[in-house]
Amino acid sequence: MPETQAKLITNKSNIRYLSNFTGSSGFMLLTKTKSYLFTDFRYIERAKNSLKKGIKIIDTTKMWKNKKELKENWQKILKKHKVKTLGIEESNLTVSQLKIYKKISGKIKYIDISGEIEEKRAIKSKEEIKLLTKSQRINEKVFLEIKKIIQKHVEQKKRTPLCEIDLAWRIKELGNKYGAEDVSFDPIVAFGKNSAIPHHMPGKTKLKKGDIVLIDMGMKYKGYCSDMTRTFFTSKPKKEDLKIYNIVLEAQLNGIKNIKAGTTGKKADEYSRNIIKKEGYGNEYGHAGGHGVGLDIHETPSLSENFAKKFKENTVVTVEPGIYLEGKIGVRIEDMILITKNGNKNLMKITKNPFLN
Repeated sequence: MPETQAKLITNKSNIRYLSNFTGSSGFMLLTKTKSYLFTDFRYIERAKNSLKKGIKIIDTTKMWKNKKELKENWQKILKKHKVKTLGIEESNLTVSQLKIYKKISGKIKYIDISGEIEEKRAIKSKEEIKLLTKSQRINEKVFLEIKKIIQKHVEQKKRTPLCEIDLAWRIKELGNKYGAEDVSFDPIVAFGKNSAIPHHMPGKTKLKKGDIVLIDMGMKYKGYCSDMTRTFFTSKPKKEDLKIYNIVLEAQLNGIKNIKAGTTGKKADEYSRNIIKKEGYGNEYGHAGGHGVGLDIHETPSLSENFAKKFKENTVVTVEPGIYLEGKIGVRIEDMILITKNGNKNLMKITKNPFLN
C-alpha cells in the first residue's frame, strides 16, 4: 500500500482529539508539514480560542456557498502539499459526502484509514486518565443519590409511584449538579423483568418492593466518558436470582483479575464468558464482554471473540458480563479498568453489594 500523503479527518471525536475543536461542523486535513481545520462562521472564534498550536483555520463560510471557489481553494492546498494520495475515514463518511470530496479534489488516489486515529486514541495520556477518573467520580456521586431515592421509596408505607423514566431523568439532572457536561449515553434503568432486556429503554414501569433493579449509567466530563452498571435487589431475593447474581459477579471479578497489557480482546472476554458458560448460562449472555472508553462511550479495543489484537498499557476498558433470563431477571455488573503493564487498576469505588443497604 502506498504511503498516505495526506489525511482527511471527518470523525468528530478524532477531530477533537487531534485539535481540541468541539464544533459540530468541520473537518481536518493533515499533510506531512501542516494541519488544517476547515469550519464555518459559527465556529471560527471557538476554534481560535481552543485549537492546538500550529493548526491553520480555514473559513469555509463563503466557500461552501460557491462550489467553484470551494474547489479552487481545496485544490490549491492539495497542490501546495503535492497530495497524490488522500487517506479517508470510510467508516465515517456518507456516500454523498465522499462524492463531494472526490468532485472537488481532482485526480488523486483514496485510501481507507478508518480506525487509524482511534488506535492512537486507545492509549490514554496522564491527563486523559485524570479526566476519565473524574468523570467516574461524578458518576458515582449520582449513583449514590439514585440509590438513596430508591431506598426511600421502598421504605415508605404510602409510596408515591417511582417510574424508570423518572430515575433516568434524575440521573441527568444530578449529573449536571455534580459537574458533568452531559451523560455519556441515555441511562438504562430497568425494574423487575425489564432487567432481562440488556439495553432496555426506561418507561413508565413502576418500582415495586422486591424488584431487581439494573442501572447502566455514565457521565461526560470535559469530553471524556464514564460507564458503570450495577444490579441490586430491593428485598430478599429468590435463591435462584441470587445465584445468577453471584455467577455474574464471579465472572466479572475473574476478568478483572486476569486482564493486563498483552491480553487479547478475545482472551479478556473468555475470562468472564467461560465461567458463565460453565454454569450453563452461555446462551443467556449474548453481548461482548466490554469495550474501550474515552471521548466516545464505545471505542477500540473490544472484549469480544472477534478482537484478536493485544491490549496496550494505559488503555481504559469496561468489563461487563451479564446473564439475561427472558421474562424473569437480568444481571449485569460493569467496571472501568485502566490496563497496566502487569495487570490493571479498577477506576471504580462503588460497591457491588447486591442489596440496597
